[in-house]
Amino acid sequence: MITLYGIPNCDTVKKARVWLAEQQQDFVFHDFKKQGLTSGTIDAWLQHLSWEVLVNKKGTTWRGLPDERKAAVTDAASAAALMLEFPSVIKRPVLQNAETCHVGFSDAQYRQIFKL
Repeated sequence: MITLYGIPNCDTVKKARVWLAEQQQDFVFHDFKKQGLTSGTIDAWLQHLSWEVLVNKKGTTWRGLPDERKAAVTDAASAAALMLEFPSVIKRPVLQNAETCHVGFSDAQYRQIFKL
């Protein structure tokens, strides 16, 4: 089963959802602002992706954090705590299937993932 994590008003998430639908890929969309995230979900992502990839340091949520909060994010555990507290800091979308996880979206990236 494929799960696409993100927020519905994010342009990149919208593009990924349209791409998956157009390619007739069955997936579940998980709005992590409304449905939340668990530490187990983030831990599963961290088995496949580094926390540096998951934390979007270019986004407005990260930029709005106090400098001392940013400085405290130094490893996977502190990044996971930040992502649970501020899900909007996660780079979107996160695509998870049975084997692995991927972050972001591009046509080329998804074609490679789905071997199209």
